[in-house]
Amino acid sequence: MPTTVPAYGKEAAGRLASMADVTASDGALRRFLHGLPGVDAVGLQARAATLGTRSIKTTAKAYAIDLAISMIDLTTLEGADTPGKVRALCAKGIHPDPTDRGTPKVAAICVYPDMVATAKEALTGSGIHVASVATAFPAGRAALPVKLADTRDAVAAGADEIDMVIDRGAFLSGRYMTVFEEIKQVKEACRREDGSYAHLKVIFETGELQTYDNVRRVSWLAMLAGADFIKTSTGKVAVNATPPVTLLMLEAVRDFHAATGVQVGVKPAGGIRTTKDAMKYLVMVNETLGEEWLTADWFRFGASSLLNDLLMQRQKLGTGRYSGPDYVTVD
Repeated sequence: MPTTVPAYGKEAAGRLASMADVTASDGALRRFLHGLPGVDAVGLQARAATLGTRSIKTTAKAYAIDLAISMIDLTTLEGADTPGKVRALCAKGIHPDPTDRGTPKVAAICVYPDMVATAKEALTGSGIHVASVATAFPAGRAALPVKLADTRDAVAAGADEIDMVIDRGAFLSGRYMTVFEEIKQVKEACRREDGSYAHLKVIFETGELQTYDNVRRVSWLAMLAGADFIKTSTGKVAVNATPPVTLLMLEAVRDFHAATGVQVGVKPAGGIRTTKDAMKYLVMVNETLGEEWLTADWFRFGASSLLNDLLMQRQKLGTGRYSGPDYVTVD
């Protein structure tokens, strides 16, 4: 089921166009990004910690577990990936718990570009999206023409979503317009022959961005460039998604929506392994952005190992017994 960039209403399109002067030049973009309010690190961490103490019980917990399963991008990004492994992962995405066909499907299967066609075929008729990392994932160290070709190849093979990585070196050295233009060109490379677009998720690798202020700046930069989702991490570095960083990105999405009327999704990735962790993130989304974002269209988990814990907790709610890891498939 191909995804398309949503058609913005006239008011939203007009408000977004009104910000065109912000990206008219490198100087204008720099002034805007450095003019954003500084992040109160202590307040941000305290707010994230407070939201993490919220308790979800009984029927609400059952609903939240199913919701979290439906938001997972089930991923295999290894050099040893084979067509058989990808097909097996797709089968798990369609039926995460073979003993209970009422278990929700995952949101997407995420693979390298050369495995997109295999995943697309395996997921035919399932409604699950195929996501592909492109742009020289995970380091992003390649020439722009290579990144664009990587993206076009994945889209041509049937990718519904592209997860690109930004040039962190360019961003950290203050070359904001370079990063902005790269995102714009990758977004255009997501265009299909019929005029629709694959969704673009822009990965920041927040563990390498050094400061919360940088996370706020890069969030706005990516959204101004046309990102459909902003994503914390590749999952390939020591520090990946954290509650404070994700909360900061959610707040940036909220403020961007208030300024432009354009809705953008958020995807924390890496390090989210337990049902308890997932519940904390869902609470953050609800409290910061509201129920409208509590769908797989606007929030995802990039955390394949999380699925098994969600399945075990789901089985426990249904049977009263904790089944253990031997009762779920190993990815």
